[in-house]
Order: sequence, then structure tokens, then C-alpha cells
Amino acid sequence: MRKNGVDMDLQLAGRRAFISGSTRGIGYAIAAELADEGADVVVNGRDEAGVRAALAGLGERGSGPGHRGIVGDLGDAADAARVLAELDAMGEVDILVNNVGVFELSEFAEVDDARWLRTFEVNVMSGVRLARHLLPGMLDRGWGRIVGVGSESGVNVPVDMVPYGVTKAAMIALGNGLAKHTRGTGVTVNTVLGGPCDSDGVRASVAAVAAAHGVSESAMRASIIGQNRTSLLGRFIEPAEIARLVAYLASPLASATNGAAVRADGGVLTAML
Repeated sequence: MRKNGVDMDLQLAGRRAFISGSTRGIGYAIAAELADEGADVVVNGRDEAGVRAALAGLGERGSGPGHRGIVGDLGDAADAARVLAELDAMGEVDILVNNVGVFELSEFAEVDDARWLRTFEVNVMSGVRLARHLLPGMLDRGWGRIVGVGSESGVNVPVDMVPYGVTKAAMIALGNGLAKHTRGTGVTVNTVLGGPCDSDGVRASVAAVAAAHGVSESAMRASIIGQNRTSLLGRFIEPAEIARLVAYLASPLASATNGAAVRADGGVLTAML
């Protein structure tokens, strides 16, 4: 498809993609990227207004019959079952992007069981429920893609985001384990390790921390990146930069990449592998 005047066909025309948590931020950027590549996109969010806004933003992107949306909280088992029933009614899903996630800055000792369990339900069990339902059909048809939107925090767990880091580590393990079910098929399962990203959630967190310290948001952003000496970008990553890697892994062109944790971390992780 067209990319800023350059032809780059990821061969996604006619594929149906479901992206969890895709009404804004990285999820929406992924939905837009896949739509631009010709996929029929199904967006998801927890409120109807957000889903409607996302669909309006996608507009006439792509060449398929149209994009759709499903409202639902995938961190709730009953609501997730309803979402999957609605998704089944739309037809086969070729591409699953497990993007939905929650995080917060917190002291480890202050995080109670309820917050731990909610983080695990959203960040891990949402992907488990979706993959458990959709992977068998992909295997039967002989083609499919599952891409988890993970984080470098799953490899290098932040001291002030332990629940988030632990659940992102679990997400990497989930992708690796699911990939072993795809041996000899046209189905792949991979995880993208994003780095510090200029998403809606991160911007809100930066604003809150800046206000608490009595400094400007721009000064706080510069301080956060400056403290991270291994960020080779020297800036926050744009959601679209992560979305492009997800789109590639969701395409037939990435057929030899399976069971991998692929980085879009801006050079934050220091290990060679």
C-alpha cells in the first residue's frame, strides 16, 4: 500500500484484524496502520464513545468493505466472552493484536491484591482469552498472526511499575509458548517490546508527576529521557513507530519470524540478544 508516496505492500488486503484496546494511543496507531495496508479492522475499547471516535478517525482508510468496533472490557471474563461472540458474528479473524494494557506508577508495598489481579486480568488474561478462542481457527485455516504489544519493562522491570513489568514478562512468555503450537503451519505468534512511548497514558502520567514536582511537562519529559542513559533515541517513541513493526509482523512478509520478542525500544535495552 502507499506510504508517504512510496509503494510498500504488506499483502494485508482482505485480512481481518482485531486489535484490543485500540481507541487511542498505540492501539489506535496499529489500527490505522493495518487499515492503511488494506486490512479490515475491528477496534475495541471499554466505552462506546471511544469506539465511535476511533472508527470516525479511521474514516475511509484502506480498501476493504469497512471497519467495525466492539465495546467491551477484555479484563472481565464475562464481557470478554460477549466480545468474542460479537467478533465471531463478523467472520474469521486473521490477525489478533493483543494490545490492551494498564499501568500505574506505584510503590510495590502499596499495591494490594485487587490492583495486582486487575493488572493481570487486563494485561495477561485478555490475551489468553482472545488467543484461546482465535488461535484454533487460524491453525485450521493454515494462516494467521498473533502479535502481542509488550514492553521493555517486561525484560527490565521498573522499580516503580513492578506489577506492569511482571505482567509484561508474562506476555512475552505467553507469546513464546503459543508459538510452539504453530509448528509447520502458516501461523506465527510474536511480541513487540516497545520502549518509552508518547502514548495517551504516558502523557497523563508525565503530567501528573510534573504537577506533583512543580515543574513543566516538557522539563519532566526531558528529565525522564535524560535519566535513561541507554535510550539511543534520546526521545519518546511515537505510537506510529511501534505500529509499523506490528504491521510488518502481522503480514505474510514476516513468515520466518515466530516465537520472537522483537524490539522497538529505542535502544533502552542494553543486552545484545
